[in-house]
Amino acid sequence: MSTLPQFQPVVDFSGPLPATDEYRPPADRILAGDPAQRAWILYSSADGHFHAGVWECRPGKWRVIFTEHEFCQLLAGRIVVTGDDGSVRTFGPGDTFVSPSGFTGCWEVTEPARKYFVVYE
Repeated sequence: MSTLPQFQPVVDFSGPLPATDEYRPPADRILAGDPAQRAWILYSSADGHFHAGVWECRPGKWRVIFTEHEFCQLLAGRIVVTGDDGSVRTFGPGDTFVSPSGFTGCWEVTEPARKYFVVYE
């Protein structure tokens, strides 16, 4: 008799979110505003390299250095992403994008933002 592998249930993002704490980027990276953030990790792989969830942020601007790949789908608000190469992209509700590992630049939340995210480290 063979044993079937055990699978985790599907994770539904539409349910109520658990309580979570606010956090901010390191003070030396904040360039403007008060980018207080909250994140709800709704799924993490057993090896700890893959995560998915919901993120919110108040308006502000800060330096970023991505050490992971991140897929985002913006649900609300507006985000301006400026690369150190001079590229500038503005994202609004419904937009999807990827910030690759190694990306450096600035994130600016100009309207309170909420997104789904998937991170691979």
